[in-house]
Amino acid sequence: MFRVILIVLAVLAFLVTVNSTIAPFFIVDERERAIKLFLGEIEEEQYEAGLHMKWPFVNTIHKFDSRIMNIDAIPERVLTSEKKNVIVSSFVKWRISNPREFFKATGGDNRRAERLLSQFINKGIKDAIGKRTMQDVIWGQRLEIMQEVAVATNEQASPLGVEIVDVRVKKVELPEDVSDSVYSRMRQERAKVAKDFRSKGQEKAKGIVADAERQRSELLAEAYNESQQIRGRADAIAAEVYAKAYGKDPEFYAMYRSLNAYKATFSGKNDVLLIRPDSEFFKYFNSAEGSK
Repeated sequence: MFRVILIVLAVLAFLVTVNSTIAPFFIVDERERAIKLFLGEIEEEQYEAGLHMKWPFVNTIHKFDSRIMNIDAIPERVLTSEKKNVIVSSFVKWRISNPREFFKATGGDNRRAERLLSQFINKGIKDAIGKRTMQDVIWGQRLEIMQEVAVATNEQASPLGVEIVDVRVKKVELPEDVSDSVYSRMRQERAKVAKDFRSKGQEKAKGIVADAERQRSELLAEAYNESQQIRGRADAIAAEVYAKAYGKDPEFYAMYRSLNAYKATFSGKNDVLLIRPDSEFFKYFNSAEGSK
């Protein structure tokens, strides 16, 4: 019995692996969808994963990948509502939802389907961006654009038996000639803003310097006034002290002043003074008691 089972399995394996045209069996992978044709006409399309039977020569099996596939669309130059060019890079994720319709529309050729989907995506992007400004496209409404393109592409792709899973705008760039002018304008605007800031800063700096100079002048004036008052009070105290000292011994004070005069007069080696010996100047020079 065991030998019979082995023989049957071997025969089945052989029949599955031989040329698909003459093989009475075919296998559908869990990652695939399949349709069966009878003399070129679609006969059946609902196949679960596993082993299935067919008639050799008259039945043909076409299998399709049921997984999500990706298309990187060629970057397109698109006009905004302001008639300004932007270069848009996008990609789409899609899968075969209806094998029958897909086979009828594309003959089961994925590359043909991708070419058609790329055309649909480019048209959807042009329509969505064409009614928006450059600022909306680059900064403001990227999500809304992708949603609009996904809806429009799904409507066009539905007859192909294809479902659009997701559409994404990867990058929005300015053409080189436009980007140069935009960057130049941005630099000019930034330079203007910087100049305005510098002008305001210089004006504020002048105000700060002027206020500092005013405060300095006020402090110096107050300090000078206070110093003059202190000096005046000191001079008054000194004069009072001198007056009291002079009042106690006028003769000694007169002698002290004369000695200071002698010191100041004869401090230099080449000083020459022509004066009578009995003059008032030598009152205390000839005698410690002075002349009476």
